Amino acid sequence: MQPKNYEIDDLDRKILSILMENAKIPFTKIGEMLFVSAGTIHVRMKKMEELGIIKRHQLIVDYEKLGYDITAFLGIYLKQSSFYSQVCEELQKVPEVVGLHYTTGDYSMFMKIVCKDTNHLKDVLHDKIQPIDGIQRTETFISLEENIDRPLHILKEENNTNQ
Repeated sequence: MQPKNYEIDDLDRKILSILMENAKIPFTKIGEMLFVSAGTIHVRMKKMEELGIIKRHQLIVDYEKLGYDITAFLGIYLKQSSFYSQVCEELQKVPEVVGLHYTTGDYSMFMKIVCKDTNHLKDVLHDKIQPIDGIQRTETFISLEENIDRPLHILKEENNTNQ
């Protein structure tokens, strides 16, 4: 059940901003940082979860250190847009798929996958993705390096002097 008429405020944004940088910070510490009780932080977090603002809590792992050396992006062309839901369901079953977007532009869908090496990537493409009914073809882009992976800055600019 979602709270009615609840709008996030500056305190909610500050809580989110802190946790987006480091989700391990205890509510008591956040409360101290923001001069409110840990109970207030807990209540605010619960409301934002109920509203769907907070979708899940996630551990971010360095896949490369676990032996997954290839990150690739795939542009997917669908035979028809009516295949979208069916293709999504099938791609959910592929463990190497870590991100999927329905897009505008040249591709119907854009996907991120993580593989151990180029042979693993080839096998995933050939055996798991390209045979999916509804996929017309794919284009693969291998990432050479990721330079930016950060949370979105969600705090309002309080002292904007560029006005």
